[in-house]
Amino acid sequence: MTDIRGQVAPGFEAVADAFESNFTEHGDVGAGFSLFVDGEEVVSLTGGVADADGRPYDEDTLQLVFSTTKGATAVCAHLLAERGLLDLDAPVVDYWPEFAASGKEQVPVRWLLTHETGLVDTERRMSLDEALDWDTVTEALAESTPLWEPGTQHGYHAITYGWLVGEIVRRVSGRSIGEFFAEEVAEPLGLDFWIGLPESEQHRVAPLIPMSAVPEPMMLAEEGPGSDDAPMSLIAMLEQFLGPDNLVGRALTAPGGAFAEEQVWNESRVWSAQIPAANGITNATSLARMYSSLVAETDGVRTLQPETVDRAIVPQVSGPDSVLIFPIPFALGFMTHSDMSPFLGGRSFGHGGAGGSLGFADPDRRIGGGYVMNKMHMGLTGDPRNIALLDAVDRSVT
Repeated sequence: MTDIRGQVAPGFEAVADAFESNFTEHGDVGAGFSLFVDGEEVVSLTGGVADADGRPYDEDTLQLVFSTTKGATAVCAHLLAERGLLDLDAPVVDYWPEFAASGKEQVPVRWLLTHETGLVDTERRMSLDEALDWDTVTEALAESTPLWEPGTQHGYHAITYGWLVGEIVRRVSGRSIGEFFAEEVAEPLGLDFWIGLPESEQHRVAPLIPMSAVPEPMMLAEEGPGSDDAPMSLIAMLEQFLGPDNLVGRALTAPGGAFAEEQVWNESRVWSAQIPAANGITNATSLARMYSSLVAETDGVRTLQPETVDRAIVPQVSGPDSVLIFPIPFALGFMTHSDMSPFLGGRSFGHGGAGGSLGFADPDRRIGGGYVMNKMHMGLTGDPRNIALLDAVDRSVT
């Protein structure tokens, strides 16, 4: 039986039940979930094990959360906009002149946040070492030609989003995205949340457990449920079904194919780098506290003002995504509620990450929540574990 730790306020027992069921019914190995309502933490749960040695997955455990990082990066951009330092409607070149190359001189900053620039990858091929160097990647993005005319369609910039938005933050603030987030968001709230993890904290990280099974319809013909063959990686599967030049494969391995091997995300040098679309490292309570601070005063802090959040969460795009194919109504750096990006209905918003992690908020019910885990599940949207938790939250908060 899985060891579950933490506290649950009266009235939130259904959330605790859903969290425990994720271990028995959905294969969770180590995970955490936190929920804030009106700025107070009402659910704080961890459970399972963090690694192969059986280290408990507890409140001290940290987790890489992939694209859930994008929400933190978006918060940084909106902070600058709220302070009058960044105009989201201004051309990117006002802040980043080199971006004008290859016909991008009219691209407004907001299109970086809404995945409309067509820069889902760089033209330049890259090694992992090159991809971990900030200037190398941003220079390559600035010189690259968009894959479509900017503004004419949208497509998920799975990894390049972070350098695009992060370079704007750096040019405006004079600080790297990791430094800006640490000083302006994490420190005021007391978060264990980093974009660029210090070496001193790396012993706390729970390594990601790769997807060990795929849905039967996606298995190769010679594989079956009882096969001893290793399952296909997500990238190999995409190439099998969509062809080797599919945009989603390029987006997920960008820049220039540097992240084609999934195991690199468990390397300490990747944790230490600043990849602000994909390598945020945190825990459930910190993720939930950040989102709570967007919709309610939390520990005396309101990270963004209500009017800023109202503008940030208005859907900006609709229809099929040119990379992911299915529709996700992206707002300015956040996903909003839809069948393909389920949150809590209404104006709820947030961002999920590959494998299942999720940060979310509901401004009307003043909810902020976070789910993190080490066992990755297949899928680019939705996950039975976070969906079960969201359903329980929805039933628990009127």
